[in-house]
Amino acid sequence: MHGSVKTKLVRIGNSQGIRIPKILLDQLNITGEVELEIQGDALLLRPARHPRAGWEEQFRQIAAAGDAGLLDAETGPVSSWDEEEWEWQ
Repeated sequence: MHGSVKTKLVRIGNSQGIRIPKILLDQLNITGEVELEIQGDALLLRPARHPRAGWEEQFRQIAAAGDAGLLDAETGPVSSWDEEEWEWQ
């Protein structure tokens, strides 16, 4: 289904909502949680994005490549203050 579909706002408690045809949800693979965003005079609805999605696999690949160490592990103290004054409490 392409193009636009008209629907009416319906009362849901103190709010209002819309019914979205299943065919549209299926085309966009939308299930469960969604994000809403205002863009100009339009309301954008999309599947909820998860900020850390895919991180676990990326960490596995980094570890397998042997790149899991600290980037600055060999840099040592930055100043004499670091060597003489800094204390962990």
